[in-house]
Amino acid sequence: MSDLGPILVTGAAGFIGHATCHRLLERGEVVIGIDNINDYYDPALKHARLKTFEGKNHFEFHRMDVSDAEAVGALVRERGVRRIIHLAAQAGVRYSIANPFAYEKSNLAGHLALLEASRHAPDFLHLVYASSSSVYGDRPMGGVGFSEDEPVNKPVSLYAATKAACELMSESYAKLYGFPQTGLRFFTVYGPWGRPDMAYFSFTQKILSGQPIEVYGEGKMARDFTYIDDIVDGILGALDHPPEDGSHRVLNIGDSRPVGLMAMIEALEQALGHEAQKIMRPMQPGDVTTTYADISKLQALTGYHPQVMLEDGLQRFATWYLAYHCVPA
Repeated sequence: MSDLGPILVTGAAGFIGHATCHRLLERGEVVIGIDNINDYYDPALKHARLKTFEGKNHFEFHRMDVSDAEAVGALVRERGVRRIIHLAAQAGVRYSIANPFAYEKSNLAGHLALLEASRHAPDFLHLVYASSSSVYGDRPMGGVGFSEDEPVNKPVSLYAATKAACELMSESYAKLYGFPQTGLRFFTVYGPWGRPDMAYFSFTQKILSGQPIEVYGEGKMARDFTYIDDIVDGILGALDHPPEDGSHRVLNIGDSRPVGLMAMIEALEQALGHEAQKIMRPMQPGDVTTTYADISKLQALTGYHPQVMLEDGLQRFATWYLAYHCVPA
């Protein structure tokens, strides 16, 4: 077991949090998970993820809202937490159009609660938190990947604005209190146990039920699809390499191989063995054309190197989906 004490993972019932907790347990860490298990998507999937921790002696779970600063701070103090992976947030770009205050509470108040808990924790070592590629704004198809050195563009959604604000909050806390922080700008993450609001997941549901899929941006969008296992590699690599001077940094974490939406659909059709009925739609408010990561900084720091190609990753997702929903292959 690690002599650095337990690790707190927020959003432990979420897609990335669930996978991160399992990997931490595999390497011998004691893990404390928190999640409010909200109904942004079907809570049954979140409960099913949590069920996979049954029998794991070094995992404990607390149902808790990350914006509850008093409860979060007390848990960190009482359990001697010195490392935090903060993944809890209100996700989704389109959802923010109709539900803006959910982002104020989960993303802004939640991040502030973790900053306060971290700065008051004795001998605190590292706060790693989830930012987003959405802070970069939009970019036309083609060109080079987004680099952390370029200025953050004007956010085109409230979700993006909250993530940019979290980065600024962390920068100020690092300068004021001098504890190490790393913000990870996630690109599009996919794989087994994924989020039902993501395109590949919702497409799968509709393809298998014979419903048409709506292809936004008329299929001209491209995303940096990154398999969940590769993402966890990067998260733990960043965790294990904190800034030595107590500073704050942001790093891209993605695959660095952008794939067009139509190519993703073709790979998904092949994995499922079914062809999709497609309805082409214009871009939705808040969507961006292309997201594509320059991951050279994370690679230099940790040796991060994504391994799973999209076709293989979607096949693994399809296998999990069919088993989880008891759909005959």
